[in-house]
Amino acid sequence: MTTAYSESPTERVPGRAWTVRLTGHRDHSATVTCSKEGCRMPPRSRDLAALRAFAAGHAAAHAKAATVRPHAFCYCGAQQCSAHPETVQCAGAVVLILRHDPTVGQVWSVEEVCEACASRIPHITVVARAARQRRVGERPVAQVPAAARASVPGGFSSPAAVPDEGAPMPTRRPQRRRRAGGPR
Repeated sequence: MTTAYSESPTERVPGRAWTVRLTGHRDHSATVTCSKEGCRMPPRSRDLAALRAFAAGHAAAHAKAATVRPHAFCYCGAQQCSAHPETVQCAGAVVLILRHDPTVGQVWSVEEVCEACASRIPHITVVARAARQRRVGERPVAQVPAAARASVPGGFSSPAAVPDEGAPMPTRRPQRRRRAGGPR
């Protein structure tokens, strides 16, 4: 016997998560897998750059296609907040995040989490925010897209260090060379 899951607009539902993983093999080839059944993946290949680009694009496609459900439970909280160092009380609106740790570089996750957890999870981009709950008699409000973040050049810089477009790049003064004779 199968049971149909009915979702009412006020009923709390579990937060969703999709995980796209790049898995290497002994013969220096790799495969891409997705946690959602039915997704078509490329065949096993030795072209790791192409597979990595496919995996990132596939996770982004899940994020773009998903609609944030304002009545969803926090996926991170359901996992005992294992994505960040300290356990918090879940609070705030539900947001859809794309998580990818560049130091690992092989796993991309799209998750519905609360704002409290999202602010503590490293290496995320907030893709969308849930529209606020409607009161009886109000018109529906469209899904609110997240603010665009400036892209960060390679290296160990932070997004706050990237100047706005059109702003001049800060210059660094050259340092004086010290004499080999020692301090004066």
